[in-house]
Parts: sequence; C-alpha cells; structure tokens
Amino acid sequence: MEFAKRLAKEGIAVLTYDKRGVGESGGVYVGPSVGTNNIDPANLNLLAQDADAAVKTFRTYLKDQKIPIGLVGFSQAGWIIPMAASKNPQIKFMVLFSCPTITTLEQLRFQFYTNGNTNFWENHTQADAVEHTQNDPDRYQFAPTDPKVSLNTLSIPGLWLYGEKDIQIPVKLCIEQLNTFKAQGKPFEYALFSKLGHSTSSCNDTEPFDIAVQWIKQKTSLRK
Repeated sequence: MEFAKRLAKEGIAVLTYDKRGVGESGGVYVGPSVGTNNIDPANLNLLAQDADAAVKTFRTYLKDQKIPIGLVGFSQAGWIIPMAASKNPQIKFMVLFSCPTITTLEQLRFQFYTNGNTNFWENHTQADAVEHTQNDPDRYQFAPTDPKVSLNTLSIPGLWLYGEKDIQIPVKLCIEQLNTFKAQGKPFEYALFSKLGHSTSSCNDTEPFDIAVQWIKQKTSLRK
C-alpha cells in the first residue's frame, strides 16, 4: 500500500489489491510451502488471471481510455506479469523489481544454494551462482514455469530493477537472459544496484523507485 501511495504522489494512478486469501481478498492463499504449491504452474496461472482481471477492472475507473496501463510487481511477479501481459493487449508496459527471468525450478536451486545467508556473496562468485543454478539437481518435482516463454511473445517495454547482492535470485543469470532479449530487439531494460539485495522496492533506498517512476512517465507519455 505504501508503494502505491508513493506512485500516486507522483501522479501515477494505481490499482493495488491483496493476493487472494490475504487481507480483504476472497479465495484461498496458496503457500507458503515452496516447491509444493506456491509456485507451481496452476497457482502462478491463477495469479496471472487475477492480474489480468485487475487491469480490466482498472480500465473501468479511468475516464481517459487512452491512458496506458502497465503492471508493476515484485519478486514472484517475474513469472506472473509476463503471463498476464501476453494474454491482455491492454497491458502496455511492465516494471519488475527483483524479478526472475529464469524458471521456477532454477530459482529454487539458487535459493537453496544461498540458504538465506546474508553473507553469501562474501564467499561466492557470480560464476559459482550461475553454474549451480544451471546444473544443481532439483529437490522438487513439478512442471517449471519459464517466463521467457511469455517474454518471447511480448513487444511492450519492460524495466527490471536488480540488487547485486540478491540471495533469492541469481541476478547475473537474469541479466544475461535480458541481454539476449535486448539483442533480439526487445524493448527491455534493466538497472543494477551494487549495494542492494532482493528488496529493491524498499522505502529505505529511493533510487530504484525514482528510476522506475521516471521510466513509467517517459514510456506512458510516448504511448498516449
């Protein structure tokens, strides 16, 4: 809610909602048991449908139907937003804070590797992280969700914001994949913050937020 208020103060209209089963939203919250149902394809597809429905609802509140609508999300949204955007042409841009461009199973491999150790990067290299993420055996058996499948179909602008010290997702690998998309002509951009971790949307460091706001204003002014 605080993030939505910050955007509103910048003149950006926002519709935000609680994940199903949380706060005042109906339905059942899925999780938090990672690897069983939290990031399985059925749940991620359900959350993508919710995002799609939110966009359609938001449109009914806007008097100017030409105002571009985009999706802004954090972490898990790296799988959800591309799915929603690939199915809804009303979505004109996306901003993704600390969001993976790798599969759900690859993300779990990295997460188990770091094991929540905040000093992880003092003893490991980015090369170590990439090698482990690409080759470590999976602890769970479920169909992976690969955001690149949806991203391949998109031509809308996207901005990813990463903290170099992230211990939830392997940022170097994610950026490599974004660079591949950029080389193919996709309008995807990213910003990397050397001192930050997974919480790139934190109020304690406003630089990622400020960059996102300026990027949104630039992209929406071009598309009105």
